[in-house]
Amino acid sequence: MNFVAATRDLPAVKHLFRFVWKMSARDQIFLSLLAISVFLVDLIPLELQRRITNAAVDKHDFRIVLLLCLGYLAAAALMGLLKFGLNVYRSAVSERANRHLRLHENLMRMVNAKRRGDPEEEGVAISIVVSEVEAVGGFVGTSFSEPILNGGVLVSVFGYMLVVQPMMALVALGLFVPQMLFIPLLQDAINRRTQRRIKTLRRLSVDIVEESKGPRADRERSFRRRVRRVYELNMQIFRRKFGMNFLMNLFYHIGVIGILFIGSWFVIDGKTEIGTVVAFISGLNRMNDPWGDLVNYFRDLTNAAVKYRLIARVLDTGSATG
Repeated sequence: MNFVAATRDLPAVKHLFRFVWKMSARDQIFLSLLAISVFLVDLIPLELQRRITNAAVDKHDFRIVLLLCLGYLAAAALMGLLKFGLNVYRSAVSERANRHLRLHENLMRMVNAKRRGDPEEEGVAISIVVSEVEAVGGFVGTSFSEPILNGGVLVSVFGYMLVVQPMMALVALGLFVPQMLFIPLLQDAINRRTQRRIKTLRRLSVDIVEESKGPRADRERSFRRRVRRVYELNMQIFRRKFGMNFLMNLFYHIGVIGILFIGSWFVIDGKTEIGTVVAFISGLNRMNDPWGDLVNYFRDLTNAAVKYRLIARVLDTGSATG
């Protein structure tokens, strides 16, 4: 999670959250309540997995297994419905924010700038309308509910694991510590290149609508140079993004190996049940997914803050150079 970049760009982050709250305060409250419901229900299948395995291995009671499986199915259906409602609601809030930004009066004036012979303003407006508002609007829908949901899943699942088997829970926790070191560094590098990419794309949009300024050969060279620059920045971003994903997946599998090793040792010594090991592997997977989502959330936060700062400068001044 990129706390380093978020802290350094704190004014932009505050500005973004003021916009989010102004646009959708009541929606954020309802979304947060839905997120809490999802992560609370998400704990039920974890415990049922442990009980189903133990009922089959230790008690050999198929009736109990059947009842627990039906309970698992009901919990999974309820969780799926809650997530469906949460995702649809988030999308509606995001799209309302996109619509609001695209129809801002200063942006509409810039879209019509060609009539006054101002290709720079028209080009920047096209870039904002077509691509930049999507990142900001998309973040509005997830701004509060996403960290509540995924943070809640992490805390609740780890708490469950800590109560059931503290030693194995500490093994699971240990795999996240190294990630807290390399993720902020890689994400900070991604954010710097994202900001450069936005500015380059804006200049590309200006080049497209700027029909008469300078010789055609010079404009074509400038356009090609900026396209190459966007390619270079995208490749730099991809290498760091997918490198981060590789390291996160590697540590996840190291955690699975650790739980299998410690769990097997405890089962052989009679210190735990096989169902506990199964539940811990499932719990680790349930922690890995929201951890990855939280990393993506802070990536989106810093990315949206950068884009909203650039958009707000234009919307507040009504000028491409604002």
